[in-house]
Amino acid sequence: MGTPDLGQLLQQAQQLQAKMGELQRELASRRFEATSGGGMVSAVVSGELRVLEVRIEPGLIERADRDMIQDLTAAAVNAALEKAQRGVQEEFQRLQGQLAMPGLPGVGGPE
Repeated sequence: MGTPDLGQLLQQAQQLQAKMGELQRELASRRFEATSGGGMVSAVVSGELRVLEVRIEPGLIERADRDMIQDLTAAAVNAALEKAQRGVQEEFQRLQGQLAMPGLPGVGGPE
């Protein structure tokens, strides 16, 4: 197989950079939600792995079980973060699968 065209490789690299930027912006706007305690506590995080919201059922607060509230909040936040991490990973794998740089070993093209 011949040497890859440097101009073509540069163009593909620029396209990849643009796609990565688009994906990062899209992921930043995505929301991932999880609950714990049968829905008594829910957490929402972004694709940037930032906690956006935590909701606690009023009845749980009225019972004033501080330890339970803390445990359920941590569980909901952790579950939402795991969902976000999986979602981000899936999107990056999807983007990687779209890459095809012929002649460049290990980057989607034949070696």
